[in-house]
Amino acid sequence: DEDIFSSAFCENSEKLINVHLFALAAKYYSLSNLGVCTPLEDVLEALKGDSEGASGIKPDEFMNNKKSHEVQVMSELVDSIANYCGIKQVIDIGSGKGYLSSFLSMQYNLKVYGIDSSSSNTNGAHERNRKLKKHWRAYQSRGKEYLKSQSLEKANDKPVEHELNCKTINEDLLNNANSLQNQGQVIIQDLVPSCGFTEMATLETNTETEADLVTGTQSHETKLSEEVLAILNVLPVDAVEDFSSSHGNCGELCEEEKVQRKMTSLKTKARKSSESNLYFPLTSCITAETELNDIITDLEDCMMVGLHTCGDLAANTLRIFTAKPEIKAVCSVGCCYHLLSEQFENQEECHDQVWGFPMCQYLKDKGWCCGRNARMSACLALERVAVGQMLPTESLFYRAVLQVIIEEIYGVTKSDRHVGKTFSKSSSFIDYVRRSLKKLELDDSKLPDSCIMDYYEKYKHRMNELEAFNMLKVVLAPCIEVLILLDRLCYLKEQENIAWSGLVKLFDPVKSPRCYAVIALK
Repeated sequence: DEDIFSSAFCENSEKLINVHLFALAAKYYSLSNLGVCTPLEDVLEALKGDSEGASGIKPDEFMNNKKSHEVQVMSELVDSIANYCGIKQVIDIGSGKGYLSSFLSMQYNLKVYGIDSSSSNTNGAHERNRKLKKHWRAYQSRGKEYLKSQSLEKANDKPVEHELNCKTINEDLLNNANSLQNQGQVIIQDLVPSCGFTEMATLETNTETEADLVTGTQSHETKLSEEVLAILNVLPVDAVEDFSSSHGNCGELCEEEKVQRKMTSLKTKARKSSESNLYFPLTSCITAETELNDIITDLEDCMMVGLHTCGDLAANTLRIFTAKPEIKAVCSVGCCYHLLSEQFENQEECHDQVWGFPMCQYLKDKGWCCGRNARMSACLALERVAVGQMLPTESLFYRAVLQVIIEEIYGVTKSDRHVGKTFSKSSSFIDYVRRSLKKLELDDSKLPDSCIMDYYEKYKHRMNELEAFNMLKVVLAPCIEVLILLDRLCYLKEQENIAWSGLVKLFDPVKSPRCYAVIALK
Protein backbone atom coordinates (compact mmCIF):
# COMPACT_ATOMS: atom_id res chain seq x y z
CA ASP A 1 0.00 0.00 0.00
CA GLU A 2 1.34 3.42 -0.96
CA ASP A 3 0.38 4.97 2.39
CA ILE A 4 2.32 2.31 4.27
CA PHE A 5 5.38 2.75 2.07
CA SER A 6 5.28 6.53 2.47
CA SER A 7 5.73 6.10 6.22
CA ALA A 8 9.31 5.02 5.50
CA PHE A 9 10.07 8.76 5.41
CA CYS A 10 9.57 11.41 8.06
CA GLU A 11 6.57 13.55 7.20
CA ASN A 12 8.27 16.80 8.23
CA SER A 13 11.94 16.37 7.30
CA GLU A 14 11.29 13.83 4.49
CA LYS A 15 14.32 11.90 5.72
CA LEU A 16 14.44 8.11 5.59
CA ILE A 17 13.47 6.67 8.97
CA ASN A 18 12.55 3.06 8.14
CA VAL A 19 15.13 1.27 5.99
CA HIS A 20 13.27 -2.05 6.05
CA LEU A 21 10.08 -0.49 4.74
CA PHE A 22 12.10 1.38 2.11
CA ALA A 23 13.58 -1.92 0.87
CA LEU A 24 10.15 -3.56 0.75
CA ALA A 25 8.74 -0.66 -1.26
CA ALA A 26 11.65 -0.82 -3.70
CA LYS A 27 11.10 -4.54 -4.21
CA TYR A 28 7.36 -4.03 -4.67
CA TYR A 29 7.93 -1.56 -7.52
CA SER A 30 10.65 -3.56 -9.27
CA LEU A 31 10.02 -4.92 -12.74
CA SER A 32 10.19 -8.54 -11.62
CA ASN A 33 7.35 -7.93 -9.15
CA LEU A 34 4.99 -5.76 -11.22
CA GLY A 35 3.90 -8.54 -13.58
CA VAL A 36 4.34 -6.50 -16.75
CA CYS A 37 7.04 -8.68 -18.34
CA THR A 38 6.33 -11.39 -20.89
CA PRO A 39 8.31 -14.59 -20.21
CA LEU A 40 10.92 -15.35 -22.85
CA GLU A 41 9.62 -18.92 -23.15
CA ASP A 42 6.15 -17.62 -24.05
CA VAL A 43 7.56 -15.31 -26.73
CA LEU A 44 9.64 -18.08 -28.31
CA GLU A 45 6.65 -20.44 -28.24
CA ALA A 46 4.42 -17.85 -29.92
CA LEU A 47 7.03 -17.19 -32.61
CA LYS A 48 7.77 -20.85 -33.22
CA GLY A 49 7.00 -21.99 -36.75
CA ASP A 50 8.26 -24.75 -39.00
CA SER A 51 11.85 -23.55 -38.90
CA GLU A 52 14.48 -25.85 -37.48
CA GLY A 53 16.38 -24.87 -34.38
CA ALA A 54 20.02 -23.93 -34.27
CA SER A 55 22.63 -26.63 -34.56
CA GLY A 56 23.92 -26.02 -31.06
CA ILE A 57 27.07 -24.07 -31.86
CA LYS A 58 28.30 -22.38 -28.71
CA PRO A 59 29.85 -18.90 -28.85
CA ASP A 60 31.79 -19.35 -25.63
CA GLU A 61 34.94 -20.38 -27.46
CA PHE A 62 35.49 -16.87 -28.82
CA MET A 63 33.68 -14.64 -26.28
CA ASN A 64 33.85 -14.18 -22.54
CA ASN A 65 31.19 -15.79 -20.36
CA LYS A 66 29.01 -12.67 -20.10
CA LYS A 67 29.06 -11.86 -23.80
CA SER A 68 28.56 -15.50 -24.75
CA HIS A 69 25.47 -15.70 -22.56
CA GLU A 70 24.02 -12.50 -24.03
CA VAL A 71 24.73 -13.37 -27.66
CA GLN A 72 23.43 -16.91 -27.44
CA VAL A 73 20.11 -15.95 -25.83
CA MET A 74 19.47 -12.85 -27.92
CA SER A 75 20.47 -14.40 -31.26
CA GLU A 76 18.00 -17.24 -30.78
CA LEU A 77 15.23 -14.73 -30.13
CA VAL A 78 16.24 -12.53 -33.09
CA ASP A 79 16.28 -15.53 -35.42
CA SER A 80 12.82 -16.57 -34.19
CA ILE A 81 11.45 -13.08 -34.82
CA ALA A 82 13.08 -12.92 -38.26
CA ASN A 83 11.58 -16.28 -39.24
CA TYR A 84 8.16 -15.26 -37.92
CA CYS A 85 8.25 -12.03 -39.94
CA GLY A 86 9.71 -13.72 -43.01
CA ILE A 87 12.77 -11.47 -43.18
CA LYS A 88 16.48 -12.16 -43.67
CA GLN A 89 17.98 -8.71 -43.08
CA VAL A 90 18.95 -7.46 -39.62
CA ILE A 91 20.28 -4.04 -38.63
CA ASP A 92 22.38 -4.12 -35.46
CA ILE A 93 22.44 -0.63 -33.95
CA GLY A 94 25.47 0.19 -31.81
CA SER A 95 27.07 -3.06 -32.93
CA GLY A 96 30.41 -2.34 -31.25
CA LYS A 97 32.87 -5.17 -31.80
CA GLY A 98 30.30 -7.15 -33.75
CA TYR A 99 29.81 -10.12 -31.44
CA LEU A 100 26.05 -10.35 -31.99
CA SER A 101 26.25 -9.46 -35.70
CA SER A 102 28.88 -12.09 -36.46
CA PHE A 103 26.96 -14.79 -34.62
CA LEU A 104 23.66 -13.94 -36.31
CA SER A 105 25.25 -14.10 -39.75
CA MET A 106 27.28 -17.27 -39.23
CA GLN A 107 24.97 -19.27 -36.99
CA TYR A 108 21.62 -18.24 -38.48
CA ASN A 109 22.60 -17.16 -42.00
CA LEU A 110 21.02 -13.72 -41.56
CA LYS A 111 22.28 -10.74 -43.52
CA VAL A 112 23.41 -8.32 -40.84
CA TYR A 113 24.42 -4.67 -41.08
CA GLY A 114 26.25 -3.63 -37.93
CA ILE A 115 26.20 0.14 -37.47
CA ASP A 116 28.44 1.85 -34.91
CA SER A 117 29.54 5.47 -34.57
CA SER A 118 33.12 4.47 -33.75
CA SER A 119 35.27 3.70 -36.78
CA SER A 120 37.72 1.83 -34.57
CA ASN A 121 34.86 -0.42 -33.47
CA THR A 122 33.66 -1.14 -37.01
CA ASN A 123 37.18 -1.63 -38.36
CA GLY A 124 37.97 -3.94 -35.47
CA ALA A 125 34.69 -5.80 -35.98
CA HIS A 126 35.46 -6.29 -39.67
CA GLU A 127 38.92 -7.71 -38.95
CA ARG A 128 37.61 -9.87 -36.12
CA ASN A 129 34.84 -11.22 -38.34
CA ARG A 130 37.36 -12.04 -41.08
CA LYS A 131 39.47 -14.05 -38.67
CA LEU A 132 36.44 -15.69 -37.09
CA LYS A 133 35.18 -16.95 -40.45
CA LYS A 134 38.43 -18.87 -40.90
CA HIS A 135 37.77 -20.82 -37.72
CA TRP A 136 33.99 -21.03 -37.97
CA ARG A 137 33.92 -24.44 -39.62
CA ALA A 138 35.77 -25.92 -36.68
CA TYR A 139 33.29 -24.37 -34.23
CA GLN A 140 30.46 -25.54 -36.45
CA SER A 141 31.61 -29.16 -36.60
CA ARG A 142 32.05 -29.33 -32.83
CA GLY A 143 28.59 -27.91 -32.27
CA LYS A 144 27.02 -30.44 -34.62
CA GLU A 145 28.37 -33.59 -32.95
CA TYR A 146 24.95 -34.61 -31.69
CA LEU A 147 23.30 -33.98 -35.06
CA LYS A 148 26.05 -35.93 -36.78
CA SER A 149 25.70 -38.97 -34.54
CA GLN A 150 21.95 -39.04 -35.14
CA SER A 151 22.44 -38.80 -38.89
CA LEU A 152 25.00 -41.60 -38.91
CA GLU A 153 22.74 -43.88 -36.87
CA LYS A 154 19.93 -43.38 -39.37
CA ALA A 155 22.24 -43.93 -42.30
CA ASN A 156 23.52 -47.19 -40.79
CA ASP A 157 19.98 -48.43 -40.21
CA LYS A 158 18.70 -47.76 -43.73
CA PRO A 159 20.48 -48.69 -46.99
CA VAL A 160 20.35 -46.11 -49.74
CA GLU A 161 17.92 -47.17 -52.42
CA HIS A 162 18.38 -45.85 -55.93
CA GLU A 163 17.03 -46.83 -59.32
CA LEU A 164 20.62 -47.32 -60.42
CA ASN A 165 20.89 -49.99 -57.69
CA CYS A 166 23.32 -48.02 -55.55
CA LYS A 167 25.26 -50.17 -53.18
CA THR A 168 24.59 -49.89 -49.48
CA ILE A 169 26.65 -47.09 -47.96
CA ASN A 170 29.85 -48.55 -46.70
CA GLU A 171 29.47 -48.94 -42.95
CA ASP A 172 33.15 -48.41 -42.29
CA LEU A 173 33.02 -45.13 -44.20
CA LEU A 174 30.13 -43.92 -42.07
CA ASN A 175 31.86 -44.98 -38.87
CA ASN A 176 34.89 -43.01 -39.96
CA ALA A 177 32.89 -39.91 -40.83
CA ASN A 178 34.97 -37.93 -38.36
CA SER A 179 37.84 -38.18 -40.82
CA LEU A 180 35.68 -36.42 -43.40
CA GLN A 181 35.46 -33.41 -41.11
CA ASN A 182 39.20 -32.94 -41.40
CA GLN A 183 39.48 -33.37 -45.16
CA GLY A 184 39.45 -30.27 -47.29
CA GLN A 185 37.74 -31.75 -50.35
CA VAL A 186 35.84 -34.97 -51.12
CA ILE A 187 33.81 -36.00 -54.13
CA ILE A 188 30.45 -37.71 -54.17
CA GLN A 189 31.77 -40.94 -55.70
CA ASP A 190 34.04 -41.33 -52.67
CA LEU A 191 30.98 -41.22 -50.43
CA VAL A 192 28.52 -43.27 -52.52
CA PRO A 193 30.68 -45.26 -54.98
CA SER A 194 27.99 -46.57 -57.32
CA CYS A 195 25.44 -43.78 -57.56
CA GLY A 196 26.79 -42.48 -60.85
CA PHE A 197 26.87 -38.79 -59.91
CA THR A 198 29.19 -37.00 -62.31
CA GLU A 199 28.63 -33.43 -61.19
CA MET A 200 27.82 -31.81 -57.88
CA ALA A 201 27.49 -28.14 -57.02
CA THR A 202 29.42 -26.62 -54.16
CA LEU A 203 27.49 -27.33 -50.98
CA GLU A 204 26.39 -24.63 -48.55
CA THR A 205 25.30 -25.37 -45.01
CA ASN A 206 21.97 -23.57 -45.36
CA THR A 207 18.76 -25.46 -46.06
CA GLU A 208 17.97 -23.53 -49.25
CA THR A 209 20.99 -24.99 -51.02
CA GLU A 210 20.08 -28.49 -49.88
CA ALA A 211 16.59 -27.95 -51.29
CA ASP A 212 18.06 -26.92 -54.65
CA LEU A 213 20.21 -30.04 -54.76
CA VAL A 214 17.32 -32.32 -53.92
CA THR A 215 15.02 -30.66 -56.47
CA GLY A 216 17.62 -30.93 -59.22
CA THR A 217 18.29 -34.60 -58.63
CA GLN A 218 14.69 -35.67 -58.05
CA SER A 219 13.72 -34.49 -61.54
CA HIS A 220 16.05 -37.09 -63.02
CA GLU A 221 15.40 -39.82 -60.45
CA THR A 222 18.92 -39.57 -59.07
CA LYS A 223 18.01 -38.35 -55.62
CA LEU A 224 20.36 -38.72 -52.69
CA SER A 225 18.71 -40.25 -49.67
CA GLU A 226 17.98 -38.08 -46.65
CA GLU A 227 20.66 -39.96 -44.81
CA VAL A 228 23.33 -38.94 -47.32
CA LEU A 229 22.21 -35.31 -47.19
CA ALA A 230 22.43 -35.42 -43.42
CA ILE A 231 26.00 -36.67 -43.70
CA LEU A 232 26.87 -33.98 -46.22
CA ASN A 233 25.44 -31.36 -43.90
CA VAL A 234 28.03 -32.07 -41.23
CA LEU A 235 30.88 -31.58 -43.68
CA PRO A 236 32.55 -28.15 -43.70
CA VAL A 237 31.50 -25.55 -46.24
CA ASP A 238 33.30 -26.19 -49.57
CA ALA A 239 33.97 -29.81 -48.57
CA VAL A 240 32.36 -31.06 -51.79
CA GLU A 241 33.99 -29.78 -54.94
CA ASP A 242 32.80 -29.53 -58.52
CA PHE A 243 34.30 -32.11 -60.80
CA SER A 244 33.88 -32.94 -64.48
CA SER A 245 31.88 -35.76 -66.04
CA SER A 246 35.10 -37.52 -67.01
CA HIS A 247 35.24 -38.84 -63.44
CA GLY A 248 31.88 -40.60 -63.81
CA ASN A 249 31.30 -44.30 -64.15
CA CYS A 250 27.79 -44.52 -65.60
CA GLY A 251 28.30 -43.12 -69.09
CA GLU A 252 27.15 -39.93 -70.73
CA LEU A 253 24.20 -37.93 -69.42
CA CYS A 254 21.39 -36.74 -71.63
CA GLU A 255 21.57 -33.10 -72.71
CA GLU A 256 18.51 -32.11 -70.65
CA GLU A 257 20.05 -33.51 -67.50
CA LYS A 258 23.34 -31.74 -68.19
CA VAL A 259 21.56 -28.41 -68.61
CA GLN A 260 19.51 -28.95 -65.46
CA ARG A 261 22.55 -29.80 -63.38
CA LYS A 262 24.50 -26.90 -64.83
CA MET A 263 21.70 -24.52 -63.81
CA THR A 264 21.70 -25.97 -60.29
CA SER A 265 25.45 -25.50 -60.11
CA LEU A 266 25.27 -21.89 -61.32
CA LYS A 267 22.51 -21.03 -58.86
CA THR A 268 24.49 -22.51 -56.01
CA LYS A 269 27.63 -20.63 -57.01
CA ALA A 270 25.68 -17.38 -57.31
CA ARG A 271 24.21 -17.88 -53.87
CA LYS A 272 27.63 -18.67 -52.46
CA SER A 273 29.03 -15.49 -53.94
CA SER A 274 26.23 -13.29 -52.62
CA GLU A 275 26.34 -14.88 -49.18
CA SER A 276 30.10 -15.14 -48.81
CA ASN A 277 29.94 -12.22 -46.41
CA LEU A 278 26.66 -11.85 -44.53
CA TYR A 279 27.93 -9.31 -42.00
CA PHE A 280 28.73 -5.74 -42.99
CA PRO A 281 30.16 -3.38 -40.33
CA LEU A 282 29.31 0.26 -41.09
CA THR A 283 30.38 3.48 -39.39
CA SER A 284 27.62 6.02 -38.84
CA CYS A 285 26.11 8.06 -36.03
CA ILE A 286 22.47 7.10 -35.54
CA THR A 287 19.91 9.70 -34.47
CA ALA A 288 16.12 9.76 -34.49
CA GLU A 289 16.27 11.47 -37.91
CA THR A 290 18.66 8.97 -39.50
CA GLU A 291 17.67 7.80 -42.99
CA LEU A 292 18.72 4.17 -43.18
CA ASN A 293 18.50 4.22 -46.99
CA ASP A 294 21.45 6.62 -46.99
CA ILE A 295 23.53 4.08 -45.08
CA ILE A 296 22.24 0.77 -46.46
CA THR A 297 21.75 0.85 -50.23
CA ASP A 298 19.91 -2.48 -50.45
CA LEU A 299 17.57 -1.88 -47.52
CA GLU A 300 14.64 -4.28 -47.54
CA ASP A 301 12.09 -5.56 -45.04
CA CYS A 302 14.18 -6.06 -41.92
CA MET A 303 14.33 -5.88 -38.14
CA MET A 304 16.42 -3.71 -35.83
CA VAL A 305 18.34 -5.06 -32.88
CA GLY A 306 20.53 -3.52 -30.23
CA LEU A 307 22.51 -5.32 -27.54
CA HIS A 308 23.25 -2.78 -24.80
CA THR A 309 22.69 0.31 -26.90
CA CYS A 310 24.01 3.25 -24.96
CA GLY A 311 21.98 6.17 -23.62
CA ASP A 312 19.76 7.90 -26.19
CA LEU A 313 20.62 5.32 -28.86
CA ALA A 314 18.14 2.86 -27.34
CA ALA A 315 15.37 5.46 -27.49
CA ASN A 316 16.28 6.48 -31.04
CA THR A 317 16.24 2.84 -32.13
CA LEU A 318 12.58 2.64 -31.10
CA ARG A 319 11.77 5.94 -32.83
CA ILE A 320 13.34 4.78 -36.11
CA PHE A 321 11.46 1.49 -35.84
CA THR A 322 8.08 3.20 -35.51
CA ALA A 323 8.83 5.65 -38.34
CA LYS A 324 10.14 3.27 -41.03
CA PRO A 325 7.59 0.90 -42.62
CA GLU A 326 10.30 -1.51 -43.85
CA ILE A 327 11.40 -2.24 -40.28
CA LYS A 328 9.04 -5.00 -39.20
CA ALA A 329 10.35 -5.71 -35.71
CA VAL A 330 12.70 -4.44 -33.02
CA CYS A 331 14.56 -6.08 -30.14
CA SER A 332 16.47 -3.57 -28.04
CA VAL A 333 18.39 -3.98 -24.78
CA GLY A 334 19.50 -0.59 -23.50
CA CYS A 335 22.20 0.44 -21.03
CA CYS A 336 24.06 3.50 -19.72
CA TYR A 337 20.96 5.20 -18.35
CA HIS A 338 23.16 7.95 -16.88
CA LEU A 339 23.87 9.14 -20.44
CA LEU A 340 20.19 9.66 -21.30
CA SER A 341 19.19 13.19 -22.18
CA GLU A 342 16.13 14.43 -20.26
CA GLN A 343 13.64 16.92 -21.58
CA PHE A 344 12.72 18.40 -18.20
CA GLU A 345 16.11 18.23 -16.47
CA ASN A 346 17.38 21.60 -17.71
CA GLN A 347 14.52 23.92 -18.49
CA GLU A 348 16.75 26.44 -20.27
CA GLU A 349 17.75 23.94 -22.97
CA CYS A 350 16.24 23.78 -26.46
CA HIS A 351 12.75 22.28 -26.45
CA ASP A 352 12.95 21.22 -30.11
CA GLN A 353 15.57 18.58 -29.32
CA VAL A 354 14.73 14.88 -29.42
CA TRP A 355 15.21 13.58 -25.89
CA GLY A 356 16.01 10.16 -24.54
CA PHE A 357 13.55 10.54 -21.65
CA PRO A 358 10.63 10.71 -21.44
CA MET A 359 9.48 9.10 -24.67
CA CYS A 360 5.80 8.47 -23.99
CA GLN A 361 3.21 11.22 -24.06
CA TYR A 362 1.91 10.22 -20.63
CA LEU A 363 5.15 11.16 -18.84
CA LYS A 364 5.70 14.17 -21.08
CA ASP A 365 2.34 15.58 -20.02
CA LYS A 366 3.42 15.21 -16.39
CA GLY A 367 6.80 16.83 -17.05
CA TRP A 368 8.56 13.88 -15.44
CA CYS A 369 12.26 14.11 -14.64
CA CYS A 370 14.62 11.55 -13.08
CA GLY A 371 17.84 13.57 -12.80
CA ARG A 372 21.41 12.40 -13.32
CA ASN A 373 21.87 11.00 -9.80
CA ALA A 374 18.81 8.77 -10.14
CA ARG A 375 19.88 7.63 -13.60
CA MET A 376 23.34 6.82 -12.26
CA SER A 377 21.67 4.70 -9.59
CA ALA A 378 19.67 2.85 -12.25
CA CYS A 379 22.96 1.54 -13.65
CA LEU A 380 23.81 -0.31 -10.43
CA ALA A 381 23.46 -4.10 -10.23
CA LEU A 382 21.32 -5.24 -7.29
CA GLU A 383 21.49 -8.93 -8.20
CA ARG A 384 25.29 -8.90 -8.25
CA VAL A 385 25.44 -7.23 -4.86
CA ALA A 386 22.93 -9.77 -3.55
CA VAL A 387 25.27 -12.66 -4.42
CA GLY A 388 28.27 -11.02 -2.80
CA GLN A 389 29.79 -8.94 -5.60
CA MET A 390 30.12 -5.82 -3.47
CA LEU A 391 30.36 -2.25 -4.70
CA PRO A 392 33.83 -0.73 -5.23
CA THR A 393 33.68 1.24 -1.99
CA GLU A 394 37.22 2.64 -2.14
CA SER A 395 36.86 4.11 -5.63
CA LEU A 396 33.50 5.61 -4.68
CA PHE A 397 35.09 7.12 -1.58
CA TYR A 398 37.92 8.61 -3.66
CA ARG A 399 35.37 10.19 -5.99
CA ALA A 400 33.29 11.59 -3.14
CA VAL A 401 36.30 13.26 -1.47
CA LEU A 402 37.44 14.59 -4.86
CA GLN A 403 34.04 16.25 -5.23
CA VAL A 404 34.55 18.07 -1.93
CA ILE A 405 38.00 19.23 -3.08
CA ILE A 406 36.88 20.65 -6.42
CA GLU A 407 33.96 22.45 -4.79
CA GLU A 408 35.88 23.91 -1.84
CA ILE A 409 39.26 24.60 -3.49
CA TYR A 410 38.21 25.41 -7.06
CA GLY A 411 34.62 26.56 -6.57
CA VAL A 412 33.36 24.22 -9.30
CA THR A 413 29.89 22.80 -8.70
CA LYS A 414 29.01 21.74 -12.25
CA SER A 415 31.10 20.47 -15.14
CA ASP A 416 30.54 18.66 -18.42
CA ARG A 417 33.85 16.83 -18.02
CA HIS A 418 34.18 13.41 -16.44
CA VAL A 419 36.84 11.72 -14.36
CA GLY A 420 36.19 8.34 -15.96
CA LYS A 421 38.18 5.26 -14.93
CA THR A 422 40.97 7.17 -13.23
CA PHE A 423 40.91 5.05 -10.08
CA SER A 424 42.21 1.89 -11.78
CA LYS A 425 45.19 3.81 -13.17
CA SER A 426 46.12 5.52 -9.90
CA SER A 427 48.73 4.35 -7.40
CA SER A 428 47.41 6.37 -4.45
CA PHE A 429 44.79 8.92 -3.44
CA ILE A 430 47.20 11.75 -4.22
CA ASP A 431 47.86 10.32 -7.67
CA TYR A 432 44.10 9.88 -8.20
CA VAL A 433 43.34 13.50 -7.31
CA ARG A 434 46.07 14.91 -9.56
CA ARG A 435 45.07 12.74 -12.52
CA SER A 436 41.43 13.72 -12.03
CA LEU A 437 42.17 17.44 -11.80
CA LYS A 438 44.08 17.26 -15.08
CA LYS A 439 41.10 15.55 -16.72
CA LEU A 440 38.85 18.28 -15.39
CA GLU A 441 41.33 20.89 -16.68
CA LEU A 442 41.91 22.28 -13.20
CA ASP A 443 45.33 23.51 -12.04
CA ASP A 444 46.66 20.96 -9.53
CA SER A 445 49.84 22.95 -8.80
CA LYS A 446 47.96 25.10 -6.29
CA LEU A 447 47.15 21.99 -4.25
CA PRO A 448 50.08 20.48 -2.25
CA ASP A 449 50.15 16.78 -1.36
CA SER A 450 49.65 17.60 2.30
CA CYS A 451 46.39 19.38 1.55
CA ILE A 452 45.12 16.41 -0.47
CA MET A 453 45.93 14.03 2.39
CA ASP A 454 44.24 16.33 4.89
CA TYR A 455 40.98 15.86 2.99
CA TYR A 456 41.50 12.10 2.93
CA GLU A 457 42.09 11.94 6.69
CA LYS A 458 39.14 14.22 7.38
CA TYR A 459 36.62 11.95 5.67
CA LYS A 460 38.04 8.41 5.88
CA HIS A 461 36.10 7.63 9.07
CA ARG A 462 32.89 8.24 7.12
CA MET A 463 33.58 5.57 4.53
CA ASN A 464 31.05 3.25 6.17
CA GLU A 465 28.39 5.96 5.79
CA LEU A 466 29.18 6.18 2.10
CA GLU A 467 28.90 2.41 1.78
CA ALA A 468 25.50 2.41 3.49
CA PHE A 469 24.29 5.25 1.27
CA ASN A 470 25.37 3.41 -1.88
CA MET A 471 23.62 0.26 -0.71
CA LEU A 472 20.39 2.26 -0.48
CA LYS A 473 21.00 3.43 -4.05
CA VAL A 474 21.47 -0.19 -5.13
CA VAL A 475 18.15 -1.16 -3.53
CA LEU A 476 16.40 1.69 -5.35
CA ALA A 477 18.08 0.98 -8.72
CA PRO A 478 15.43 -1.44 -10.09
CA CYS A 479 12.65 1.09 -9.45
CA ILE A 480 14.38 3.75 -11.53
CA GLU A 481 15.10 1.25 -14.29
CA VAL A 482 11.40 0.31 -14.26
CA LEU A 483 10.43 3.90 -14.95
CA ILE A 484 12.79 4.17 -17.94
CA LEU A 485 11.76 0.83 -19.44
CA LEU A 486 8.03 1.36 -18.93
CA ASP A 487 8.37 4.76 -20.57
CA ARG A 488 9.74 3.03 -23.68
CA LEU A 489 7.05 0.36 -23.61
CA CYS A 490 4.34 2.96 -23.14
CA TYR A 491 5.71 4.87 -26.15
CA LEU A 492 5.30 1.75 -28.28
CA LYS A 493 1.79 1.16 -26.92
CA GLU A 494 0.87 4.69 -28.03
CA GLN A 495 1.76 3.93 -31.67
CA GLU A 496 -0.99 2.74 -34.01
CA ASN A 497 1.19 0.61 -36.30
CA ILE A 498 2.45 -1.79 -33.60
CA ALA A 499 0.79 -5.23 -33.48
CA TRP A 500 2.50 -6.34 -30.26
CA SER A 501 5.05 -4.93 -27.85
CA GLY A 502 6.42 -6.09 -24.53
CA LEU A 503 9.25 -6.25 -22.03
CA VAL A 504 11.13 -9.54 -21.86
CA LYS A 505 13.80 -10.60 -19.40
CA LEU A 506 16.48 -12.12 -21.62
CA PHE A 507 19.56 -12.57 -19.47
CA ASP A 508 20.66 -13.80 -16.08
CA PRO A 509 20.96 -10.48 -14.18
CA VAL A 510 24.03 -11.69 -12.28
CA LYS A 511 25.86 -12.29 -15.55
CA SER A 512 24.32 -9.31 -17.34
CA PRO A 513 22.59 -6.73 -15.10
CA ARG A 514 20.92 -4.85 -17.98
CA CYS A 515 18.85 -7.88 -18.87
CA TYR A 516 15.51 -6.54 -20.16
CA ALA A 517 14.64 -6.26 -23.85
CA VAL A 518 12.02 -4.01 -25.39
CA ILE A 519 10.45 -6.01 -28.22
CA ALA A 520 7.83 -4.99 -30.77
CA LEU A 521 6.36 -6.34 -34.01
CA LYS A 522 4.32 -4.49 -36.61
